[in-house]
Amino acid sequence: MAFKSFLFVSLLSAAILAAPVAEAQLGLIGGLLGLIRIQGTLFCTANGNMGANGTATPVFPNALVQLQCGGNVVSTSTTNGSGIFSILLDPLNYILSSLLSNCNLKVDTPLTSCNSSLPALGGLLSSLQFIGNTPLGALLSVANIIPAGFRFLPSN
Repeated sequence: MAFKSFLFVSLLSAAILAAPVAEAQLGLIGGLLGLIRIQGTLFCTANGNMGANGTATPVFPNALVQLQCGGNVVSTSTTNGSGIFSILLDPLNYILSSLLSNCNLKVDTPLTSCNSSLPALGGLLSSLQFIGNTPLGALLSVANIIPAGFRFLPSN
């Protein structure tokens, strides 16, 4: 019986000591029981953004969108027929503030793939923007991130 009590107290102590680390990195419950979603629509324009006329802007289907952090590709998604991409991340592996400050979305797929009058060399790059959380039930939530705005990067 004494061993069970000792084991219980030891496990409880370890959990209490570990809680501040998790809270500081992820936010108490939301970070532990949520997801991070990066999503957007890629348009077939010189900068990948919606044109001035809105709905008349064609989309960029089948483009590879890379999430790059510190210059390394950490996740990818391919746009669907409507130009939409979505990347889901585990918050235990990524800290939201670090994603927003150290990561970008990059599209290397040639723009000529969707419009032959656009540049054949170069790609698109966008920083990330947090737009809020979406609750999923009582304990789960999704942190929503979108591209802050793509810009064209010519090839070197």
